[in-house]
Amino acid sequence: MSDPVTALDGAVSDAGIATITEVPLQGMITLRGDLSTTAVKNAATGVAAVDMPGQGEANCVENRGICWMSPDELLVLCPYETVAANIELMQKTLGDAHALAVNVSDARASFRVGGGRAREVIAKLCPVDLSPDAFKPGMFRRTRMAQVPAAFWMRDEDSFQIICFRSQAQYVFDLLTVAAQPGSEVNL
Repeated sequence: MSDPVTALDGAVSDAGIATITEVPLQGMITLRGDLSTTAVKNAATGVAAVDMPGQGEANCVENRGICWMSPDELLVLCPYETVAANIELMQKTLGDAHALAVNVSDARASFRVGGGRAREVIAKLCPVDLSPDAFKPGMFRRTRMAQVPAAFWMRDEDSFQIICFRSQAQYVFDLLTVAAQPGSEVNL
């Protein structure tokens, strides 16, 4: 059996105005159901070990967290090697609640964009107001990044985490690298 690897084998670009780093293997579970029910909330928070985020938010600590994807969908983050056990735990917690928990870890890729100009890099690619007053750490968006769907959130004041389809990982990495190339600062 082969060992799991990330889409781009740990790609890094740090020659520009921000650093782009492929995130190591990340466990990702899509949880769909009525987010107002106790069973769904407990299934998500029990695995991620963080509080439920509000609408349009992500609550993440290291490689664990919960991202609000839509009114009936969460993305639960956990260590990659614990996904199968966590889905089993979620199913027990859900009981007979109408919900679905699916491992999407290997169908996604993730990147971090960091540095004092990380906001500029993302703003060049996504139709989202990323001014400091409009987009703060913990806020989450599903949107388009140039020509592909993507989701991202601010981990802190100077870094974003991006999730895209694994099949589009090279395209997204290249987009980010070009948007962060030396001399591409936006002179406001």
